[in-house]
Amino acid sequence: MAETLISPGVLARENDNSFLAPLPLEAGAAIIGPSVKGPVEVPTLVTSYGEYQNRFGTTFTSGSTKQEYLTSIAVKSYFNKGGNSMLVTRVTSGNFDPASNSNIAAKDSGAAPFKLETLGKGAIFNNSTGIDDAGALNSDGSLVSGSDDNIRWAIANVNESKGTFTLQLRRGDDSTKNKIILESFNDLSLDPNSENYIEAVIGNQSKGKTVDADGSIYVKTTGEYVNRSNYVRVSAVDRQTLNYVGNDGQTVGTDALGATFKNSLPVASSGAFFGGAGENVTGGNSYFEEIAQTTQGLIADDYEDAISILGNEDEYVFNMISAPGLLYSIGAHKVVLDSIISLSETRGDNIAVVDLRPYESTVSNVTGTADTLNSSYAATYWPWLQTVSSSGRTVWIPASVVIPGVYAFTDGAAAPWFAPAGLTRGGIGNVIQAERKLTRTQRDSLYNANVNPIATFPGSGISVFGQKTLQKKKSALDRVNVRRLLIDLKKFLGDTAKTLVFEQNTTATRNRFLSTVNPYLESVVQRQGLYAYKVIMDESNNTPDTIDRNQLIGQVMIQPAKTVEFVVLDFTILPTGATFDA
Repeated sequence: MAETLISPGVLARENDNSFLAPLPLEAGAAIIGPSVKGPVEVPTLVTSYGEYQNRFGTTFTSGSTKQEYLTSIAVKSYFNKGGNSMLVTRVTSGNFDPASNSNIAAKDSGAAPFKLETLGKGAIFNNSTGIDDAGALNSDGSLVSGSDDNIRWAIANVNESKGTFTLQLRRGDDSTKNKIILESFNDLSLDPNSENYIEAVIGNQSKGKTVDADGSIYVKTTGEYVNRSNYVRVSAVDRQTLNYVGNDGQTVGTDALGATFKNSLPVASSGAFFGGAGENVTGGNSYFEEIAQTTQGLIADDYEDAISILGNEDEYVFNMISAPGLLYSIGAHKVVLDSIISLSETRGDNIAVVDLRPYESTVSNVTGTADTLNSSYAATYWPWLQTVSSSGRTVWIPASVVIPGVYAFTDGAAAPWFAPAGLTRGGIGNVIQAERKLTRTQRDSLYNANVNPIATFPGSGISVFGQKTLQKKKSALDRVNVRRLLIDLKKFLGDTAKTLVFEQNTTATRNRFLSTVNPYLESVVQRQGLYAYKVIMDESNNTPDTIDRNQLIGQVMIQPAKTVEFVVLDFTILPTGATFDA
């Protein structure tokens, strides 16, 4: 309601613009694939391999054999090569159903003062116990049917005078005598006004895939408190008749019958989580267990949904994407990989790295499959490589597992417009051998088909020795370094241009744009990304008719720097006594 000024005076008004808009999740690379545990179809930013292990795990159990997920090996390789951040999107073959606590009871009452819910799907979040025996203990204090990957909750240090308690998250196979505490939250309170209010300390947010009425798929976040636990959230708080101890140590909300806060404090106890679809994804038609024979890859709607979610460039930022475990020669895989390539083309700010054929394929198999692809936003590499997993197994892996690390190393050592290839920047560490030691003739065949060879040179190790995109047309964009140069330029100039939207279409506005982008492009020239450039944004391309249509036109012309891919050395033999200036 507008104020009416009648008599002279000063009116002071407030306009609060201090609300901070959430920043997009920005990473050097994005990866989609199965994992042991963690949030499903929720792009998650990780900044180290240790953080990935904590959120997503590394192995799954199949019988008595520990098998490694390709996703895990790819993330490890990326960070080992200097990558600083990665967007990980987990997929599974089933629907996510979080597990909940079994029997947290209030003191002097059977009702639960609060409820917990797991944040992810996987063995570490759920026990194999059923609802009837969830939380049942063996004689040593360990959970019945618990395993080394599961968690349990425990209530300790209940302080009736202060109305506080401790919540511990423990390994499912620990015991009373040997507690293995994963997380501990001390002096928790059920008082919403307390700085240690349980929801505020642990968090109550839930993130998950949501499909709206129009069929759009996105990640929806509910709850007002950010999750500080890596394993659980507070799904509900029941203070019953508001009988809890406040910050002042006094009972709040005692009812007419004189009930005390004791009814709302939890009793010291321990229990399991149950009811969630948290089993590991192993076996069946949806999972390929033998890495050496085919690859690891789940084929389900999860992939398409994850790709749809990553299509929001305002929320998720990355410059390359891969789905290790999917092969273009497999029909169901091809559908997903086509969607990933389409994602890169639509967004225009990243390049997709795809694998074509299974282990033990021939050069002609690989080139034949490559011939069916045509995109400057995609690249492929061959052959497969052998490495040692974190569990000590020797496994064969497709090239997309290690290539993101090569890109990351190139970005750190030089710039995106340098070729991620060669003996200087294309080296592949932490691998034992390539499936094939390619001959010159084989490398020629692969490169002619836009397949980037991974070469083995005695004394020089294993290196990427090609940098073609999968574009069939011969142009500057059939090279990875030029495509990545364009991605980098479009991002900077696009972000700069975004600040002009809703500004006045005047010379001053245009000059502001030019004063920002010209120095940047000059710096790219100095850093060997461009030979030359020119930006036109003036009256010549912004006519009165253009202005009347509320448009601002800018023309950017560039000459990308070319890489040296062929070195020709001419040797001339001269007779004795000849001069060298001839």
